[in-house]
Amino acid sequence: MTIIYKEGKSHTNSDGLSRWPLDNVKSNPAYDPEVEAKIPIHFMEIDRKKNFRFSEWAPQSGNTSSEGTETPILGISSSELRTKFFNAVMKTYDKHKQCSILLQLLQQTYRSLELKYQCEEPWLRDYKDNKFFLIDGLLYHREKHTSALTIIDREHISLILQECHDYPYMGHMSEDWTKERVASTAWWPKWEQELSEYINTSEIYKKENRKHGKRYGLLEHIEDPRHPWETINMDWVTGLVPGGKENFNS
Repeated sequence: MTIIYKEGKSHTNSDGLSRWPLDNVKSNPAYDPEVEAKIPIHFMEIDRKKNFRFSEWAPQSGNTSSEGTETPILGISSSELRTKFFNAVMKTYDKHKQCSILLQLLQQTYRSLELKYQCEEPWLRDYKDNKFFLIDGLLYHREKHTSALTIIDREHISLILQECHDYPYMGHMSEDWTKERVASTAWWPKWEQELSEYINTSEIYKKENRKHGKRYGLLEHIEDPRHPWETINMDWVTGLVPGGKENFNS
């Protein structure tokens, strides 16, 4: 993936949809010869537990455009953790009956009905709704406008729950926010129920949501009156103030 950076001064002629500026070349009506196009390249390292970590800025040689000027790029260097995780997930599919069946179905041009009905719920229901698809050997689950990686190994599920809830850089967000983050990251059967149980039993939840003060006691019995009327309250009720075309009496 290549990300091209443009300074704010040169980002004046972007289109309304993508906001992508035209190259600063002579064929561009907004061409400005004084704009400096060279900027240092920035490499971003992805660390699993520290989220994103940026290295020092260092000038590098960028791509050369047709005009002979150097085009700045943003190079992204991903660690091997991501690749190893995806490879580990793919290996678990072969050991799981439902995932193995789905992989065969999605790879076939003419899908076997006999193989299809070997699926169990909720896999079969979601397969009929076209919620499963393959990308580079990985099984993804589609839910409305979000697609997430399908995982079934307990170790991988625990890792996702920890990443999306426990680590300090997540900010110990609420259950709803954590649910949104998990939904965009991974999917497995009954994940919402498992996530709720995980949050409610976590040490962070117990510390941050403990009740302060003493518990309220049970309702007490009201003392029965000793006389027919111990206290008498009176209220004088009169006619209501005329309002509009009609008058009402109490």
